[in-house]
Amino acid sequence: MFRLGLTGSIGTGKSTTAAIFREFGIPVYDADAAVHELYAGEAAAAIEAEFPGAVQHGVVDRKRLGAIVSGNPERFKALEAIVHPLVRAKEEAAIAAAEKAGARLIVLDIPLLFETGAEGRCDAILVTVVDAVEQKRRVLARPGMSEPLFHAILARQMSMDEKRRRAHMILDTGRGLEAARADIRTLLDELEPRLRQS
Repeated sequence: MFRLGLTGSIGTGKSTTAAIFREFGIPVYDADAAVHELYAGEAAAAIEAEFPGAVQHGVVDRKRLGAIVSGNPERFKALEAIVHPLVRAKEEAAIAAAEKAGARLIVLDIPLLFETGAEGRCDAILVTVVDAVEQKRRVLARPGMSEPLFHAILARQMSMDEKRRRAHMILDTGRGLEAARADIRTLLDELEPRLRQS
């Protein structure tokens, strides 16, 4: 089965793009959703043991956890050591389920795909992009977002230019929803010969 990695910097339309693939009947594995499930389930006990006070009422409190690991690379690595294997297991389960259902393509929606080395698990990578002004407008319109937080998030992410260089395909989401749908339909048509081989 063909594995299409989907990534992009914050505010570039990655989640909307994933939703369009779902509209077209393509299974999508959402790494962010997997982390949310883990934080409310099987990862909570291990995280509380490593980071006391990070779990409230059986669920990881992201703000508390963020305050504990913020600015401390060693603590962040300890968190990744707990979470990454569990996320990978969920990814493999999603791939197996899609394969069993007869899908020839699955989209792996992974926000920090390049940053975590996940490109090696993909047959091709699609990167969503938008101009910097529109990106900033979108992100600052989100509830609870501030300019310092936006810049802190960007600092953790690979630059959009570098993601463009590493991508096999690029989707500019700045031209509206219908244009994005048309571009994704074209992309799927172009992938069809490769899907027949996989």
